[in-house]
Formats: sequence, C-alpha cells, structure tokens
Amino acid sequence: MNGGRGASVRIAVLALLWGSGFLWIKLALTGLSPVHLTLVRCALGALTLLAMAFAARQRLPRDGRTWARLIVAAFFCNALPFALFGIGERTVDSGVAGVMNATTPLWSLLIGVALGTERRLNPARLLGLGLGFAGIVVIFAPWHQSGLLSTGALALLGAGLSYAIAFAYMARKLPPDGAPLALSAAQLMTATALTALALPVSSAAPHLTLTAVVAVTILGVFGTGITFYLNYRLIADEGPTAAATVGYLLPVVSVALGALFLGEPLTPRVVGGMAVVLVAVGLTRWQPQVPANCPASSAGGLATPK
Repeated sequence: MNGGRGASVRIAVLALLWGSGFLWIKLALTGLSPVHLTLVRCALGALTLLAMAFAARQRLPRDGRTWARLIVAAFFCNALPFALFGIGERTVDSGVAGVMNATTPLWSLLIGVALGTERRLNPARLLGLGLGFAGIVVIFAPWHQSGLLSTGALALLGAGLSYAIAFAYMARKLPPDGAPLALSAAQLMTATALTALALPVSSAAPHLTLTAVVAVTILGVFGTGITFYLNYRLIADEGPTAAATVGYLLPVVSVALGALFLGEPLTPRVVGGMAVVLVAVGLTRWQPQVPANCPASSAGGLATPK
C-alpha cells in the first residue's frame, strides 16, 4: 500500500514539475527571447545534472564518438524543441503547448511507418494516428479567421516532431550505459553550446524582469534538471509503465495552470480537440495482450517507451 502511494506521489510531483514547464516558459518570455530562454534553460539544467552526476560518481563521456552523437541528440532533443516552444508560446496559450508536447508519440509512430521500422501496427494504433492529427486540426481550426493556426502553432508541432526524431536517434545511438545522469548532463552542455551559436541571429535583446528570472531559473533547475532525475528514479523503481503515465498528465497540468494563473480561455472546441489528442495518444501506445503461454511473450520483453 505504501509503495503504491509513494509511486503515486512521485508521478504527481513529476507531472506537476514537467507540466508546469509551459507556464514557466510563458512567464520567462516576458523578459527573454526564445533563444536566450533556451540558452539559460539548458545551462541551468546542465549544471543541475552535473552536480547530481558528481554526487553519484558518474563521469562525463570521454570518447569523441559519443560527443559527436551528443551533438545530434542535443540539437533535436533540447536546443531545437526548447527554442520552438519559446517561439510557439509567444502567440499560443501554454495549455495548448502542453497538448502539442503530447503529440510526440504520434510523430514517432508516423516516422516508424514512413521508414518501415514500425512492426507493431494494428487497427487501434492506426486509428490513434488519424485521430491525433484530427484533434490537432480541431484545436487550431484553420477554417476560422480566429483559429490558432499560425507560425507559433507550427513551431509547437515542430517541437513535438523534433522530440520524436531525437528519441528514435537516442534509442539507437546513445544508450545510457549505467551513467544516465552524466550522459544527460553532457547532452545539455552540448545543447548550451549549440544555442550559444544562435545568439548572433537573435534580434531581441533580453529585458530582464524579476518574473522572467524566477521563471527561467525554476524551468532550468526543476523543469529540466530535477525532472530528469525523478523520471530516471521512477523508471528504475516502478518501471516504464508508471513513467509513461506522466505523459498523459502533462497536458492536464499545463491546461489547468494556464487557466488558473494566466487566465487562458478554454473554448469547447479547444477542450474537445485536446481530449481527442489524448485518446489518440493512448491508442497509439495500445498493444494487444499476449497470452502467457504464447512463445512470443517470453521473447519480446517490455515495449520500449516512446
């Protein structure tokens, strides 16, 4: 009983920290450009993870091949999507941004289908893929003059796609090898360097306010650094199924916080579209149960989380 309660508390805390990230992005944008926001977020996350790696006696990678692969991973998993979320939330509500983050499994499935690497297709997953993008269309309503389809909306969708590309690449090229904290710290260090290269093209100079400084600090330390550690511990202690549950709670948290603290309106159309997207994501992750006496049940192991 206590173990189940402890897992529930961890899931709730992790969902709150991750889901609130979209609120902190919105607040940080009051004084920072998307590029500056990304730079500070990556740097603070890297410092947090470096401290954790040092405490866990994990060493940074030493071979050139790993660092070369980290460049690709850091670009698609950190530098690019962090910047795209910043660009998107300039014009799109933080709650909607949280829902767009949940489209990553849809993009992952679509990439797998396009490349021919997805071998677990079934009618439910295909239905989920179609429903997911239908839900996105409902949310952004391009047929309405007041619809949300814009550069910001496309940036949010691009962030979800970037995550899907990153996860596919990292699963093959960057196994943690027993030092996930150090590897993630190295990845965020690389993302910090990549983002610094983009500073000359950032037209907006930072206009620091107390709100922006507090928001980006919380986002970097807790929403980027601490959440990785909590997620790692949750997977290690409770398994990937419990960790995957967090992904379904993020949009709920982001929508609730956006409505409560930012006064973001929620129309029936947007709420309906959000519900369709979440149902679709659930369908894309659904796999038929394999009987215990089936030979395949002992060979497949746990499905790799998206």
